[in-house]
Amino acid sequence: MPDTHIRFDWAIKKLLRNKANFGVLEGFLSELLHFDITIKTLLESEANQETLDDKTNRVDILAETTDGELILIEVQNNPQHDYFHRMLYGASKLVTEYLDKGQEYGQIKKVYSINIVYFNLGMGDDYIYSYRGEFIGANLGDILQPTKTQEFKFHINKVADIFPEYYLLKVRNFKDLAKNPLDEWIYFLKNSDIKAEFSAKGIAEAKEALRVNNLSEQERVAYERYINNKRDEASILSTQE
Repeated sequence: MPDTHIRFDWAIKKLLRNKANFGVLEGFLSELLHFDITIKTLLESEANQETLDDKTNRVDILAETTDGELILIEVQNNPQHDYFHRMLYGASKLVTEYLDKGQEYGQIKKVYSINIVYFNLGMGDDYIYSYRGEFIGANLGDILQPTKTQEFKFHINKVADIFPEYYLLKVRNFKDLAKNPLDEWIYFLKNSDIKAEFSAKGIAEAKEALRVNNLSEQERVAYERYINNKRDEASILSTQE
């Protein structure tokens, strides 16, 4: 059966930067982060420029929410052994880039690093991993909490609210059984397919906006070229394993 929906990695590079399609990203992020996300604008990021042959293995999108928080979404197709380091670098760079000279440290923006990988990164069988920094007592095992003054001044509930949060979606580990709304999104990320019964936030918008049939002739040619490139890369990688 021919594919009816566009691959997410191509859509995020080409279609989801359109404000009319923000609902797709907002739905996905809301299900992943477990609170409602509203995107204020998309910012310029390192890898969102067009390329001549469109063979880049990594695509990303950088969004600012209405709360002033930054969300970096990266999609990586091919193996990269130092990808954990890349995650750290990307989030750290945002922390410094978006603190203006003369601003207090308390003005640092919250950063969410969302990483969607289509290769076996690290050793683990789950398909959704998250990392949230906490300070844990070496002797008592207690979690360091902010003072009431810090809670009020910086609008936080815990110290970890200040630090970047990392989310890693190992798409290939997903077993194609959607048990909850987030699983519906993971199913789409893996299979480029949206089932009729799916009801996750943003999934209805994705089902309509990301149809292959909605592409212009020029977009369809570019998309088919991209898919062929990915198939060639997958074949080369399979011979190297």
